[in-house]
Formats: sequence, C-alpha cells, structure tokens
Amino acid sequence: MVEWCLPQDIDLEGVEFKSMASGSHKIQSDFIYFRKGLCFGLACFANMPVESELERGARMKSVGILSPSYTLLYRYMHFLENQVRHQLEMPGHYSHLEAFYDDKKGVLPDSKGTPSSQQPVHWLPSIHRYMYPEMKITHPAGCMSQFIKFFGEQILVLWKFALLRKRILIFSPPPVGVVCYRVYCCCCLANVSLPGLGGTVPESKPFFYVNVADIEMLETEVSYVACTTEKIFEQKRDLYDVYVDNQNVKTHHEHLQPLLKINNADKEKYRRLNDQRQMLMYSQEVGEDCSSCEEDLFILFFMEQNNRIFQTLMEVSASQDKTLTAEHARGMGLDPQGDRSFLMDLLEVYGIDVMLVIDNPCCT
Repeated sequence: MVEWCLPQDIDLEGVEFKSMASGSHKIQSDFIYFRKGLCFGLACFANMPVESELERGARMKSVGILSPSYTLLYRYMHFLENQVRHQLEMPGHYSHLEAFYDDKKGVLPDSKGTPSSQQPVHWLPSIHRYMYPEMKITHPAGCMSQFIKFFGEQILVLWKFALLRKRILIFSPPPVGVVCYRVYCCCCLANVSLPGLGGTVPESKPFFYVNVADIEMLETEVSYVACTTEKIFEQKRDLYDVYVDNQNVKTHHEHLQPLLKINNADKEKYRRLNDQRQMLMYSQEVGEDCSSCEEDLFILFFMEQNNRIFQTLMEVSASQDKTLTAEHARGMGLDPQGDRSFLMDLLEVYGIDVMLVIDNPCCT
C-alpha cells in the first residue's frame, strides 16, 4: 500500500508494485528504477526484522521519487537510502520527506505531456559531452565494465537487437538495482548521432523494472528495454522479442535466430573494445588521462560503430545504383555472410532503400 505521498492529488495507481520488486522479501535492501506514465521513478527498499505478529516478523518499506526524466534521480539515492531506514525505525515521521519535496518539487507533466501547473521546474538538465541528455544516468563506478564482463561477447548480440529496436526483457531474481543498470547499458548500445536518421523509427525506451501489473501497457509497446523479477513473463511471448535470462540471450522469432550467433566481425569488435579499455586503464595508471572514463569509451565505441553503419547505408541509398556489396559490409565492420539477416532487418526497420548484393545476388 502507498502509506504517504506528496503531492497528495497525484495518480500513483500501481506504484507500490513498481517500487517494491516481486521477491524483495528475500533480501535486506535494494534500489529500483521504474517508469510510471510519463515519469520515471527511483525507490530504495529495505527490510527489517521486527518482533510483531501483525507485521509477520518483518517490516518492509520503499521510499521513492518521481521525475519527468531519470537523468538526475541518482543524486537522491543516498537520501532515499537514509530515509527508508528512518521510516523502518521511526514509522510515520515524514518531516524530512516533506522538506525534501518542498525544496525539489517541480512540475510533473500530465497525461498529454504538458506541465500541469505554471510553477517553475527545478529539474536541471544534465549536460554530458557525448550523450543526449536523456541517456545520462549515473551508476556505481564500473557499471559499464560489469556489463561487459557479465555478458562478454553477447553484448554484440544485444547491440544488434537494440539497434533493431526490438522489445528486450531481462529476467533476474532480486536484487534488481544492478539489473536496472543493465537496461540502461542496453539502451546505450543503440545511440546514433547522425542528423535526419530514422524519424519514423521508435526510440529505444528504458522501462527499467516491470511486473505483471504492466502487462497491459507492454502489449502496446513496439520497442522497449526492461527488466523483471517475475519468471511468468517468459511464457508471455507476445510481450517481448528477446528474453535475457542471466547470460542467456534468446528469441522465439525464427527470423531473428541468426542474430544470436557470434560471427568473426563480432569477435573483432569485442577485441577492439577490450583493447581500447586496456589502453584507457593504462593511461589512467600512468596519470596521462584522468578525464576520460569507461562510460564515455563504451558509449562512444558503439555510437561510432552505429554512425559508420548508417553513414554507409545512406551514402549507398543516395548513389546511382543503390547496391550494397560485401565490401561495404566489411567497411561497416560487419560480416558479409554472418550479418546478412541483421543488415536486411536494419534496412527494413529504418526504411533505407538499397539493394543487398552479397554472394548470390539478392535484393530487398
């Protein structure tokens, strides 16, 4: 149940299921990113044993905030962690939360996306050298390297699915905080900074944590990246294209099966990414470069890869014969044979008009 909130007139239907992941009773603490309507939320959860029959031996609470953007939520993680502990130990004392709200409150958009009142908005835009503002989310140091370490070469499989704007669902038992960061990392794989590309292509949306209460909403989505702790989702195949269980990436769509196979070009990209990471670590060790971080390197690596692919595809589509050859594929860092179905899907999703001539002439 929602025990307390400010402002009191806001629609929080279902937020109690989003801010406390299914299965959380088995763990002591967690944090959770989620989406509620047009807003994003961050909640911190804690579980404290109590000698109370009414509470069945455990008191569990989450304290969370909602914002039109997830870019700044991380700044308040420490405050939320302290407050949930405070709420467990001294239930019903909300003065710190009231003061926080009065200090930080802004205008939440209504269902049409327009501000619901004329008060000033105090959420500051996040500025970052390489990223669109909406892609910035700060995480524990090493989040990107953990993502690479966890998935290994499979990140190239996730990269292709993210670039094709597939519905990606990541399953993991609690704690779910680190899995929310995997959702974010997945979205970072699909950044493209070329102007005028794919105006009709759905954006890569991080939904973060979802549960069975979100099924109706997910049924209408054509593209998203989300995570869940509920195993029942695996059976609901109409809700996702790609299901990730631990390090196992799978799809039930036959035409996407070839994308699960790691090819030589993928191995080469993974080797280059690790080489660049090693060079960065070395330059930091010898004190040459303290400004660069692994997050920048990771995002730039995939953005440059994506830009190279789309730059080539747009140049070919603007040429006289519109023919995309094996040489073009290699120039884009792709495997002419192994990435053939990926390329064909890419042309279809982004509406790029070229003829694919690799091996036996075949056109799309």
